[in-house]
Amino acid sequence: MSKTEAISLTNRGMLPPSSFNRLMDRSESLKRDSGMSNGASKVRGSLERKKSKSFKEGERGESYPSWLITEAPGSIAAVRREQVAAQQALRKLKIAHYGRSKSTINFNSSKVVPLLHPNPSPQRCSFLTPTSDPVYVAYHDEEWGVPVHDDKTLFELLTLSGAQVGSDWTSTLRKRHDFNKAFMEFEAEAVAKLSEKEMTTISSEHKIEMSKVRGVVENATKIVEIKKEFGSLEKYLWGFVNHKPISMNYKLGHKIPVKTSKSESISKDMVRRGFRFVGPTVVHSFMQAAGLTNDHLVTCHRHIPCTLLTTKP
Repeated sequence: MSKTEAISLTNRGMLPPSSFNRLMDRSESLKRDSGMSNGASKVRGSLERKKSKSFKEGERGESYPSWLITEAPGSIAAVRREQVAAQQALRKLKIAHYGRSKSTINFNSSKVVPLLHPNPSPQRCSFLTPTSDPVYVAYHDEEWGVPVHDDKTLFELLTLSGAQVGSDWTSTLRKRHDFNKAFMEFEAEAVAKLSEKEMTTISSEHKIEMSKVRGVVENATKIVEIKKEFGSLEKYLWGFVNHKPISMNYKLGHKIPVKTSKSESISKDMVRRGFRFVGPTVVHSFMQAAGLTNDHLVTCHRHIPCTLLTTKP
């Protein structure tokens, strides 16, 4: 019943005033309830729309605060920062390894965790393989191509270079201790005085061919003469390269020669002076061993360190 109809009935005396008042109160109450219900529905609808919109934006990664994306542990940016820090740490390790600067890295710090070992398996010259003898590998990594200026060591390397003819470097290096013991640590003056009987004993005890024993003794005699003329064996030999190592830049192993014009000229002069077992190939092998020439491949981890070494310590 509308309000107009209720007033009309009351005026006619058909609806008591008390009933009219109760009816009006009930009508107002219903209107208020209806208004509240509509408001609540609108609020719920608005919330649902906002929730749906937020959910969709979250799927696109747009509703999260920027600080959460860039700063939170485990975020993409955080992981990237850790990777960059690790790469910078590895770079500092490599620079320090080659002596270009002092390392400032705290190895006990938990903040720097390299992703990989700086140099887990160094690349070497191609004539070395995974099955190469450890003695030969150590010789390559520690001695081959390093400039030598000590007369005794030069005499030793010249002897070993001649001894490996018809054999190989690995076998010769394994007998290195025997050679040092047999020839009195390559003291040229002492070796030059060995008698025939002593040479026979050396050949028998150390299993060294008699011809090679005689050759070492004769070379010791010539070294004594060289020292009188030049002052030292070092000055004589290094004079052929102007007292500066020859640094080559071979990229492939088969490009490394067995002899060069320089080894041929040195060999020719030594033969003229009466040295034995000093052909061009032997002399070039000796030059490589004594660091007169650096024949490490450019890809070898020893190429740069040997190139940077000065002629004298």
